[in-house]
Amino acid sequence: MPLAAPTVVVAEPEWRVSPGLTGYQAAVAAMETRVAAIVAGMAPELVWLLEHPPLYTAGSSARPEDLLDGARFPVHAAGRGGQYTYHGPGQRVAYVMLDLNRRGRDVRKFVERLENWLIAALAQFDVAGERRPGRIGIWVDLGRHGGRPGEEAKIAAIGVRIRHWVSFHGVALNVAPDLTHFAGIVPCGIKGYGVTSLAALGVAASMADVDAALKDAFDEVFGDMPTGASVTTE
Repeated sequence: MPLAAPTVVVAEPEWRVSPGLTGYQAAVAAMETRVAAIVAGMAPELVWLLEHPPLYTAGSSARPEDLLDGARFPVHAAGRGGQYTYHGPGQRVAYVMLDLNRRGRDVRKFVERLENWLIAALAQFDVAGERRPGRIGIWVDLGRHGGRPGEEAKIAAIGVRIRHWVSFHGVALNVAPDLTHFAGIVPCGIKGYGVTSLAALGVAASMADVDAALKDAFDEVFGDMPTGASVTTE
């Protein structure tokens, strides 16, 4: 009689919400540690929600001329792809450490799912997030929210890194940040467009509201693998 195939038990992703402001270097070190543990099979996947103090990060494709005011806030070299990005209070950063060995070794598809995740979360606030060819991130037609017809602004950024087919870094959604802080860089190297936020669009959403929307949307978009884990607040 043939032996039955072994049953593989896969832990559900952990969700972690950190209060206050988390330093960038500390966050990167924590991600590095967690990714190594996921690769070794010693820890489950993790979606980590946090806010940073005001800072700029430079991705692997960042151009020096896109740093317009390097003295304004600390500038950190980031291990992710992409160009310059701002992080600060009022922006929900979601660091996504997922095992693409199980979810499909397709980076393009993974980025597409991250986009779908943000779009689905924004839809819960009646905000139509959209892709734009050649412009990374999620965009909003401001004409639908009382702005000038045809005017567009970026509401969320995406920047990821893959190591041994485990992802880290992730997405940043503008909830209610100080939008003037973006003036020190050319966000993601894309000139001629502004940035916006839920608050700027007239959406009075708390960070807890956004977290709940992100959790629901994650289950919807990444639901082909185990989800529904409990949320741990530090």
